[in-house]
Amino acid sequence: LSSRFNWSELIPPRVWGRSLGLQTESSQFLLEGMPFRIFGGSMHYFRVPREYWEDRMLKMKACGLNTLTTYVPWNLHEQERGKFDFSGNLDLEAFLSLAAKNGLWVILRPGPYICSEWDLGGLPSWLLQDPEMQLRTMYKGFTEAVDAYFDRLMPIVVPLQASTTYKKGGPIIAVQVENEYGSYAKDPNYMTYVKMALLNRGVVELLMTSDNKNGLSFGLVEGALATVNFQKLEPGLLKYLDTVQRDQPKMVMEYWTGWFDHWGGPHNVFDADEMVNTVANVLKLGASINLYMFHGGTNFGFMNGALQADEYKADVTSYDYDAVLTEAGDYTSKFFKLRQLFSVIIGQPLPLPPMIESKASYGAILLHQYISLWDVIPSLLQPIKSEFPINMENLHVNDSSGQSFGYVLYETVIFGGGHLHSRDHVRDRAQVFVNTMYVGELDYNTVELSLPEGQGFRQLRLLVENRGRVNYGLALNEQRKGLIGDVFLNKTPLRNFKIYSLEMKPGFMKSLRQLPAWSTVPDYFVGPAFFRGRLWIEHQPQDTFLKLQASPGWEKGVVFVNGQNLGRYWKIGPQETLYLPGPWLWKGSNEIVIFEERTAGRIIQSVDIPYLGRTQYVD
Repeated sequence: LSSRFNWSELIPPRVWGRSLGLQTESSQFLLEGMPFRIFGGSMHYFRVPREYWEDRMLKMKACGLNTLTTYVPWNLHEQERGKFDFSGNLDLEAFLSLAAKNGLWVILRPGPYICSEWDLGGLPSWLLQDPEMQLRTMYKGFTEAVDAYFDRLMPIVVPLQASTTYKKGGPIIAVQVENEYGSYAKDPNYMTYVKMALLNRGVVELLMTSDNKNGLSFGLVEGALATVNFQKLEPGLLKYLDTVQRDQPKMVMEYWTGWFDHWGGPHNVFDADEMVNTVANVLKLGASINLYMFHGGTNFGFMNGALQADEYKADVTSYDYDAVLTEAGDYTSKFFKLRQLFSVIIGQPLPLPPMIESKASYGAILLHQYISLWDVIPSLLQPIKSEFPINMENLHVNDSSGQSFGYVLYETVIFGGGHLHSRDHVRDRAQVFVNTMYVGELDYNTVELSLPEGQGFRQLRLLVENRGRVNYGLALNEQRKGLIGDVFLNKTPLRNFKIYSLEMKPGFMKSLRQLPAWSTVPDYFVGPAFFRGRLWIEHQPQDTFLKLQASPGWEKGVVFVNGQNLGRYWKIGPQETLYLPGPWLWKGSNEIVIFEERTAGRIIQSVDIPYLGRTQYVD
């Protein structure tokens, strides 16, 4: 590989005010008229605490990269229809400006669909309130929602384009049209619509599409450069691009540096030497490349996606991805091997890698108080009364935008026991209680239970968890959660429900703290319940990892620290520790609240090393 890729003068602040941007000429890219290769890395601002954005960008530069790619998650920026949030960790303008400040160009991937192992591929769940909804098509209800979103998003994006006529300009050199549409391809007019939605709102940079080999020819749109996604460089794969577009530069938009994990599976890893050798081979063939992921980060809260092929599999909380940097931003062998490769190609000294932040082990944390979910509900939640079960998205909450995430409790009155059958209408997992007695679970695999006989009228309760909407494949329109149809007792459909929305948003968690009914945890207690404890920190807080398998108990649930939802844990693994960023901790007292569905422990451990589970090499 020849050493002719020194672009030290070709960084965002130094070329602002020029107006050529990224162009294609025959088989190469030109940036400001000079030959250019994209050495990119993916990092998502919504998966990384804002306080660490710059650290991760500096590590990109130190690895030899010149371009950052990020998705834009519609379902975070417009959680309720018509209410937009671009503040705090969602401050896209600040993130893009910081990339420019640190000498990184940006390829922006605004969707509207992003896949990304993210709930519903980044599409807001309120779209599914419409029973006729056809996502990612020209269906009017979908395009009207996209138009309203782009009307709000693009005024942030347009001034930050590299070849903008605005005085300032910015780092964006390319914008992706949708994402992997060739694997969906339900509407031949849709990609042209998305392209025009970008152009009509002032996007002037190079447009790109992104697909795997099988979807490549179905995801094209005229006027956009096709790029390809893969992990194994099959012979002739890059040449295959020539069959769909002649005489254009070759770009790997997603070179998968690792892989994601599902609950109940192994922790997937991808061999570092094989990865670096493939990167070297891609570059030898004259292509540009983007490492997906350079830094994966975390699916904080309830934001993880899922896959449904033969069976439904939800993604874990960690998005470590076995990427170039770890979930907590630490270096891996992949980083140093890539840095060595890129430094040879560039032929210039690279910036020194920033010092890594040390991690803290704060030891055992006692969860000394608890409050049962059955005590919380009458105190904090108003029921929605309905003759029929209502799915999560159609509940009349959040200014009629429905419920997106978390749990829903369905209550009804039964007389006697018998045979309970879900008819596969539970999405995704229901704990079943008679009064407060746990009876069993219903999910995709278990669709019937026996209810014990009893005297008189009793309450039947179904606590249903949305474990994450599918983010890839042809089933996006079928991602409604909660009870999506009738549940039968002795062949008679249940009726007359009280339905409680349990999203566990910050306002709810704040009210929960102030309830008087918290009491000392007994020696043995079965959930569902909230548990509370304190972590005292003497000095400047540091990153740590919470391990819930430290004692008997802690089967399945969610952890909140100082009101921040760290995400889900589940004893089936593979993930055993939850990442807790130092900036979310305070010097002094820190409140930890755990919602445990079944059997609680008494303590959790704060440790300085993550454990993501038994590893399995990706074939």
